[in-house]
Amino acid sequence: MNISRFPRLHFAHLPTPLEPLENLSKLLGGPKLFIKRDDCTGLATGGNKTRKLEFLMGEAQQKKADTIISQGATQSNHVRQTAAISSKLGLRCEILLEHRTGSEDPDYLENGNVLLDKLFGANIRSVPAGTDMDAAMQEVADEINQNGGKAYIIPGGGSSPTGALGYVNCAMELVGQANDRSLRIDHLITATGSAGTQSGLVVGLEGTRSGIPVLGICVNADKAAQEEKVFALAEKTADYLNVPGSVKRESVVANGDYVGLGYGLPTDGMIEAVQLLAEQEGILLDPVYSGKGMAGLIDLIRKGEFRKDENVVFLHTGGSAGLFAYRKTFTA
Repeated sequence: MNISRFPRLHFAHLPTPLEPLENLSKLLGGPKLFIKRDDCTGLATGGNKTRKLEFLMGEAQQKKADTIISQGATQSNHVRQTAAISSKLGLRCEILLEHRTGSEDPDYLENGNVLLDKLFGANIRSVPAGTDMDAAMQEVADEINQNGGKAYIIPGGGSSPTGALGYVNCAMELVGQANDRSLRIDHLITATGSAGTQSGLVVGLEGTRSGIPVLGICVNADKAAQEEKVFALAEKTADYLNVPGSVKRESVVANGDYVGLGYGLPTDGMIEAVQLLAEQEGILLDPVYSGKGMAGLIDLIRKGEFRKDENVVFLHTGGSAGLFAYRKTFTA
């Protein structure tokens, strides 16, 4: 697959490290755990959206946009990174934040990612839960275009065929790292939400015939709904790459057992996972995505889902800035 033919800017710190989790592996009694550090992509405390934004902002620049519009939940990691790169490129940034969790905690509403959004100069518009976010973004775009601007809309999570190219590239990067150190990767695990990360990984790993299966741990949907969402975007991404039909439905696998009461709402497993990674490895997970993803991985290990001699890689999608919005969750 040739992704060099697509518009792209280069601002991510790549390749991100692939590190062993020796202490956690020992504590859990195997398998051998590794972590792909996409919390280290460099933009605004890092995170997985930076890879997507290299391609999305490249396309925006090609289309001569002067205003970037995007959306997310109140503590969106995607929004934080979008606001940051818009600032760096001298573009206006219009953000819609959906009050999805219903939390009225001042830390949640003003700290963490929201504080950083404001520092990066984004214009924030708050909307209630259940808003049709795509329609709301289009209204903002129409307003900007009618006033002589040129708007570029980025979907929530940067999850479009263009954005997913960032994780097609990540898949190829990971395969290269594994080859360089003679590391056989038996499983790749990551949190899955807006679908762009898992879709891109599946397309990239299938396209390289790597033999590495991907398991997405759901953060906001059940297994069936998430798998259909990921597969639909994977098919569109494969078409965009001119390799239609390259992704099989059975290659898209998700586990919805660790969502808890809903998106962004803490679970006991998430709290334990965040604390374990901090105490055992000095690594910060986030409460919404990587925390629940790691909670799923830990529980599956305890249930004997992996052999002790297998090598399991966890893709860390970043988001540690969100911890400051959940202060009471970890200090109660």
